Amino acid sequence: MIDPADEQQLFELLRRHHITLKHRFGQNFLINTALRDAIAQAAEATRDDTVVEVGAGVGTLTIALAERAGRVIAVELDRDLIPALREVVHDLDNVEILQGDILRVDVAGDIVAGNIPYNLTGALIEKLLDKPPRPRRLSLVVQKEVANRWTATTAASLATVAVQVFAHARAAFTIPASAFEPPPKVDSALVVLDVRPEPAVKVDDYDRFFRFVEAVFQFRRKQLGGTLRRLGHAGLPDLGIDLTRRPETLDLTEWETLYRAVNS
Repeated sequence: MIDPADEQQLFELLRRHHITLKHRFGQNFLINTALRDAIAQAAEATRDDTVVEVGAGVGTLTIALAERAGRVIAVELDRDLIPALREVVHDLDNVEILQGDILRVDVAGDIVAGNIPYNLTGALIEKLLDKPPRPRRLSLVVQKEVANRWTATTAASLATVAVQVFAHARAAFTIPASAFEPPPKVDSALVVLDVRPEPAVKVDDYDRFFRFVEAVFQFRRKQLGGTLRRLGHAGLPDLGIDLTRRPETLDLTEWETLYRAVNS
């Protein structure tokens, strides 16, 4: 079996299929077998699980996931990579290849795994977690900056709130840029999101809730009281929240309290 985590085999595979990497797709292929296997292991898939792999590329992670899961749905946007991906997984009868945009295809699994381009992170979280059925776990390689936001101990950003409403986030390990070909400009990290049975915030409309959070974060350096007045929410009752604080200091319970107050 071809292993694209081996740099020489990867180059031969790309050359054989006349593949030129596309910067707009954020194509950086992992060339470290130990890290690849650690990423697959962190997904904690069993033979009872269906794993949806986002951005399967040429199958580097796919073959490691297939060793552990009952079924792998390998989703890849770039049509030019599909022949190479098919060659790599040719002998694996538990892998299904799906060419398409993960944000537009209707596919569900117990676990979602993959190496996620920076420009996809926010939209992907919304797609996967905003509405049921939700996966049990997400195991995603993202830029280290994104990993820091998702795993922050307070609601440091809209991304932190969006993730932590639906999941318990933990950083597994850092992945240096040198582990990829071509190497990206920054290091990455593997983040595991264990999805909550129920969202941590109970609101009537999650789209409206996140729009409210986003609006407040537009004034992240301002005190909450002034920001709420700017947004037309003056004269709120005493909520037990110090309105001289900044948005990033709030926890999820306080965000829920604020949202309920402005929508009462």
